[in-house]
Amino acid sequence: MGKSTLLQDFKAFALKGNVMDMAVGVIIGGAFGKIVSSLVADVIMPPIGLLIGGVNFTELKWVMKPAVVEDGKEVAAAVTLNYGNFLQVTFDFLIIAFSIFMFVKLITRLTTRKKEEKPATPPAPPAPSREEVLLTEIRDLLKNK
Repeated sequence: MGKSTLLQDFKAFALKGNVMDMAVGVIIGGAFGKIVSSLVADVIMPPIGLLIGGVNFTELKWVMKPAVVEDGKEVAAAVTLNYGNFLQVTFDFLIIAFSIFMFVKLITRLTTRKKEEKPATPPAPPAPSREEVLLTEIRDLLKNK
């Protein structure tokens, strides 16, 4: 019985709207990340590299230890610090972060406008209790005498 309740609980959890929305968001976010990576690598970075002397950012690296080659075969690979790739990934992150910031700002603006457009109607005052009605009638009768 423990397995069937566990499976039922998991099914109820997995099919909730929030989980499904989050899954769709993760998938779309991954695809958006690929688009931004391509935009940075293929559109933005080549002109920047051209402006600073024909540099390909992905090839920028600092060789800390050269490769060891014996008899024409590479025995040990070179140890490099690939700062050009780091720069490219940093540009990817900045563009994605800025895009998400602008999207959240747009959504926030749209949701606050909807709230501002609806005039807030004050709630109706509660009806007086039976005692208050009776006391009011007694007061009015005493005033008339």
